[in-house]
Amino acid sequence: MKTKELRQKYLDFFKEKDHKVIGSASLMPENDPTVLFTTAGMHPLVPFLLGQRHPQGKRLVDVQKCIRTTDIDEVGDTTHLTFFEMLGNWSLGDYWKEEAITWSYEFLTSKKWLGIDPESLSITVFEGDDDAPRDEESVEVWKKVGIPEDRIYYLPKKDNWWGPAGQTGPCGPCTEMFIEIKGIPKCSSDCQPGCNCGHFVEIWNDVFMEYNKQEDGTYIQLKQKNVDTGMGVERTAAILQGVPTVYDTDLFVPLIDKVREYIEKEDETEQDIRYIRIIVDHVKSAVMIMSDDRKISPSNVEHGYIVRRLLRKAILGLDKLGIEKNIMKELAEIVIDMYKGIYEEVERNREFVMDNLEREEKKFRRTLRKALRKFNRIYDKKGKITGEDAFLLFTSFGLPIEMTKDLAEERGFRIDMKTFREEFEQHRDISRSGSDKKFKGGLADHSEIITKLHTATHLLQAALRKILGETVKQKGSNITKDRLRFDFTFQRKLTKEELEQVEQLVNEVIEKDLKVTQEFMSIEEAEERGALAFFTETYGDEVSVYSVGDFSKEVCGGPHVEHTGVLEHFRIKKQENIGAGLVRIRAIVESKSS
Repeated sequence: MKTKELRQKYLDFFKEKDHKVIGSASLMPENDPTVLFTTAGMHPLVPFLLGQRHPQGKRLVDVQKCIRTTDIDEVGDTTHLTFFEMLGNWSLGDYWKEEAITWSYEFLTSKKWLGIDPESLSITVFEGDDDAPRDEESVEVWKKVGIPEDRIYYLPKKDNWWGPAGQTGPCGPCTEMFIEIKGIPKCSSDCQPGCNCGHFVEIWNDVFMEYNKQEDGTYIQLKQKNVDTGMGVERTAAILQGVPTVYDTDLFVPLIDKVREYIEKEDETEQDIRYIRIIVDHVKSAVMIMSDDRKISPSNVEHGYIVRRLLRKAILGLDKLGIEKNIMKELAEIVIDMYKGIYEEVERNREFVMDNLEREEKKFRRTLRKALRKFNRIYDKKGKITGEDAFLLFTSFGLPIEMTKDLAEERGFRIDMKTFREEFEQHRDISRSGSDKKFKGGLADHSEIITKLHTATHLLQAALRKILGETVKQKGSNITKDRLRFDFTFQRKLTKEELEQVEQLVNEVIEKDLKVTQEFMSIEEAEERGALAFFTETYGDEVSVYSVGDFSKEVCGGPHVEHTGVLEHFRIKKQENIGAGLVRIRAIVESKSS
């Protein structure tokens, strides 16, 4: 079964179960500073899992684009990927364990749907601890649908508990479904689901969100119980296509074949295969990030740094395979053609992706050879690379620290990262080692200030359009507990007078203490009534529209304050150009006495 058919079957199955199809959210979370990227299907739905009404109702189904960099060092094995897609069905305070489990089993095993042999299925459930009881309810449902008790395993929280997305928020026990892969033998007599030997592969996960984790680490019952289920497209495709790894599916074979066209050596080593997999994974991931309507280009900060890191590691892989030709654009064309019928923005932003890809490849290839020569000279002289050396390679030659670490580990030693970080403390390094602290928190952690800043972005956009004209269009926003960041289309930076006018207009609206109201309507009606809607790929049949008096009207999922007076005072802190025709403003809300 091709992946296109898998996606459609999943959506069709749950439409038959009265679910509404919702579009994939952006790879960049709008108002959640917990992580840089959307890491799971539940990420965009946190407000609705906490009880906010979703415009499409209580039963939802989607295919969500995801990026995870936490496993980036494992990319190249049989299952780990940076970009992947999650099939998800959701109950927002509607059905519970019996329906979720029964439907999971039906979709997996029915000949009308995936037709997987029930004998190959094994199940895990939460074994219970001091925070929550053993999940006997799920076990009873599994036995009822036909799974024998000797194929049901109890596992601890690290295996069978999902969430929260940040430090606090909705979470709960889960039950996972595994397929036995006959071509890979058990590693031992103790081998069971959860073992990493490859004999058991997870195919689906049903999460029962019934708890809300508090800041003190305790768990309380959620007012609204939710079901969040997830099935990875790539892993499921590998099982359905009868291939040993995700890289052997129709989502990767065309990319791998293209790379192999340029490899001149006849015998591939295991290391060569790993390089090929890293190349195709990283190029695909970078293309999917850049093709998002937020238009992220390679840079040395935040999302752009991840794009740069992915592309440079892919180029390094090409170099190690002896491929000197610039082939990134050829690979990108394959990625875009593969996904353009599923995510419209991929085709819409093709030119932006290609321009950035070509620029980055040319730029890095010019310096890569110099960087590698410098690395080898230092290593030959010292027998190691110090933290100071790694910093020099980064600042003078553009060699990402992760690459320097990889090159060092290939020679059997480790970089002194403490020294490197000390050298780097004046720079914004958001690789995995630095991101946890910077992005700690999130919507659930700082809901009051996040909510205020979210409303402030609506006021800011309306003020910009009134003062600069309607060519101003949102291209992205990011909110932390400390500030809002708003990206928009404009051909130049604002003058000092224009910035003052915008700030003053927003504060006038705050002074008026206008009421903020929410309505539900079709996207067509919302646009007829003058509501701004720039990310239409994520909207369904019915949308949520927030109005601030007659000053602002936007299609938005929320959350927002009830009246503007609680914002007290709005202040713009900084503006900058972030690309051709794109401006970024950073601003805060503060007490009037500040």
